[in-house]
Amino acid sequence: MKEVSNAKYNNEWFKKEINASRIKQMMWYFINVIFFISPIIPSSSVKKMLLRLFGAKIGTGVIFKPGINIKYPWKLIIGDYSWIGEKVWIDNLATVEIGKNVCISQGAMLLTGNHNFSSTTFDLIIKKIILEDGVWIGAQSIVCPGIICGTHAVLSVNSVATKNLEAYRIYQGNPAVFIKERIIE
Repeated sequence: MKEVSNAKYNNEWFKKEINASRIKQMMWYFINVIFFISPIIPSSSVKKMLLRLFGAKIGTGVIFKPGINIKYPWKLIIGDYSWIGEKVWIDNLATVEIGKNVCISQGAMLLTGNHNFSSTTFDLIIKKIILEDGVWIGAQSIVCPGIICGTHAVLSVNSVATKNLEAYRIYQGNPAVFIKERIIE
């Protein structure tokens, strides 16, 4: 086995991709800790106001439960009447687009970044995530970088989406596989 040093890790992506000053990033860090990660402030209206202040595009009637973590609000778009559950982590190094009437259940993670494990510099790879209208991401599930969840797709509890989810289908497992059609009556 070849021994590899990560001493040459390339962090240049950060300067190009984050699109925010260090002051803005620091301000968001503290607001995120106090108003979002901490369960002390349960009000969705305060959270919506703060997210919009930092550049997020938030629709009407969006609900934010306590204990959520959002990396960069200026890379977040959420459509009308969506629901973000307790302890959801939106690790949006790239843009995350959440459609209308989407439910992201407790403890789910949306991850836009991964590393090139075959490179000696372990470069970060970032790709946007799109959750189309009516998607349901189950509790403790993970959506990986670059994934598109088609309209009304379901990722069931504790599953991992490593490939795109087709519309009106239910997926389960790690990696998530098609289980059955989603029929809405």
